[in-house]
Amino acid sequence: MHDVATVLSIEAPGEVTLVEEKLGDVPDGGFLVETVHSGVSAGTELTYVKGDNPYLTSTWDRGLGLFLDGTPSIAYPVRGIGYMQVGRVVETRTRAVAEGALVAMAYGHRSAYVADPMRDRFVPLPGELDPMLGIYVAHMGPICANGLLHAAADLYGQDVHHLGDGVRGRRVAVVGAGVVGLLTASFAISYGAAEVVVVDETPDRLAVAAALGADTLAADADPAVELKRRWRHGPDDRGADVVFQCRGRARALALALKLLRPQGVAVDLAFYTDGAQEVRLGEEFHHNGLSLRCAQIGRVPRGLAHAWDRERLSYESVVLLAGRGELLRRHLITDVVGFDEGPRLMAQLASRERHALQAVLSDHVDDQSG
Repeated sequence: MHDVATVLSIEAPGEVTLVEEKLGDVPDGGFLVETVHSGVSAGTELTYVKGDNPYLTSTWDRGLGLFLDGTPSIAYPVRGIGYMQVGRVVETRTRAVAEGALVAMAYGHRSAYVADPMRDRFVPLPGELDPMLGIYVAHMGPICANGLLHAAADLYGQDVHHLGDGVRGRRVAVVGAGVVGLLTASFAISYGAAEVVVVDETPDRLAVAAALGADTLAADADPAVELKRRWRHGPDDRGADVVFQCRGRARALALALKLLRPQGVAVDLAFYTDGAQEVRLGEEFHHNGLSLRCAQIGRVPRGLAHAWDRERLSYESVVLLAGRGELLRRHLITDVVGFDEGPRLMAQLASRERHALQAVLSDHVDDQSG
C-alpha cells in the first residue's frame, strides 16, 4: 500500500511530470506520512520550472558562501522541491508522533514520505487549526517571521524579547502582495504596528491586502510621495520606519528604498533571479543613509539563534494562523487542485497562463478554494 510515492518531477525547463519513487521501510524511531496538502511556492519553485535558479547554472560553495563557475549544484530532473507540506501519520515507530496526527513538514511535492525525526523537522499541528493553513507552519510562516525578527534586531540587537519588537507602534510598509508580503503584513498588524501599508501593482492583490486589514497603495501611483506626505516624524524626516521588501523585482527594491525615512531599514525577503540592475544606490540609499537587511530563512540575525530557532518561528506562525486563520484561509488560498493536476498547474504558473495567489495540491478537492 505504501511501497511507492508519486513525486512531482521537473524534467527540464517547462517540462513537469509525475513519477513514482520507491519508499523505504519506516526506520526505528521514524514514521510514514501521507500528504494531505502541499502548498506551491510561486517564487522559488517556479525558478526551476523556468530554468533561472542559480543552482542550475553554477556551483554553490557553502564554505565560501559563493556561487562559482563549475558543475551546477542541481541538475535536471529536479525532484522533491516544495516546502509547504501537511501530512497525516499513517505508520509510526516513535513516541514522538502518534498515528493519525497531522504534521507540517518540508519534504517536497510527494504523495507520501518516510520521515526520520533525527533528520527531518516536523511540527505537530493543533487540532483546532484548519489543516490547509498548516502549509505555512514548517517553512513559509518562519520565512515571514524571520523578516520581523530582523526588524526587531535592527532596533534592539540581541535584546529581542518579542517578535513584534521591530514593528509595534511603528509605521510599516510592505512592498509586494504575494503570499510572503501578505503574511508579513498580517504579522505586523497582529503585533501592533501603528499602520501597515501594502504596495503592489495588482488591484486584485491589493484587494486581498485590504481584506486582511492593511491599508493599500498602488505601486504606479507614486506611493513614495504619498507615504512621505502622510508619515511625518520631524523636520526633514518622513517615510516608513521599516519596509519589508517581498517581491523579487528590481523595481520593487528600488521602491522600497524610496519609501523609507532617513536612516530607515528595508528588510528584504525577496529572491532576485535576474539580478537587480535597476536599483539605484546613488540616490535615496546614499542621501538618506539607508540600510538594507537580507532576511533569508537560512539565518536568523546574528546572536539570536539560541533564542529564535526555527521551532520558535513556527510557533509564532501557529499563533498568527490561530488568530487570523479565517481571514487568511478565505483570502490567501485561491487555487486547490488534485495532486495529479500538479504538473499542469506548475507549467501554467511558470508560463503565466494561470495566476494564483496561493495554490495547493490536495488529496481531496471539493469547494475548498478561497
